[in-house]
Amino acid sequence: MSGRVALFVLVILVVFSSPALAGPPYVTDDPEPTDYRHFEIYAFGGGTVTAGGHGGAGGIDFNYGAAPDLQLTAVLPVEFDGSRAGPSAAGLGNVELAAKYKFLHQESTGWDVSIFPRIFLPSGSRDVGQQHASVLIPLWIGRDWGTWSTFGGGGCVISHGADSKNYCLVGWALTNQVTSRLQLGVEVYHQTADTRGAHATTGIGFGVRYDLNEHYHLLASIGPGVQHAAQTGQYSWYASLLYTF
Repeated sequence: MSGRVALFVLVILVVFSSPALAGPPYVTDDPEPTDYRHFEIYAFGGGTVTAGGHGGAGGIDFNYGAAPDLQLTAVLPVEFDGSRAGPSAAGLGNVELAAKYKFLHQESTGWDVSIFPRIFLPSGSRDVGQQHASVLIPLWIGRDWGTWSTFGGGGCVISHGADSKNYCLVGWALTNQVTSRLQLGVEVYHQTADTRGAHATTGIGFGVRYDLNEHYHLLASIGPGVQHAAQTGQYSWYASLLYTF
């Protein structure tokens, strides 16, 4: 186990990403919870590049199937801000606590549907992250047929403090299991402005998942911003090592 922990720590130290709001490697989430009494642990990294610099976070995204159709999640991020206008900063970001519950099933209704509320705790650093708590309340739906899967939905974040304001996000993704180990996908997502004076953003992401074996999986995505890209994101990327057991 020590070797696995060391690998996770190494990924955290060398890679930074935006906080995981979604179903890795996508911004858009899917309705499937972690299997009952199983674990999914992501060592993730990625970020967003704008005309003014770049930023993101890296860390551990921990998921446990606590009951049938119920997933408990904790995300521990180290955030990074590399603005061209000033010095870079890094520190503990907004820890996330969440629970995903699937209350409708494709077998009976034609679609899987889940609610996945998240609480974002105040940042552990004064230099990065939000200094106040916020809550995301989303709804995610999806279905599978053959080698194809489609999922999407969205929700709104309740966020009050400093220049922050409430905002909403939506997204939709389509994936295909190309081979027994390789999955490819594409998504479109949109988010309204999250601070006063900021811009809404729309982006496209291209994702890949490769199963090394039963327990280890590689995930990545990259894509351009298509709305207010210079201010909100010329492109964004994500990469992670997933350990399942």
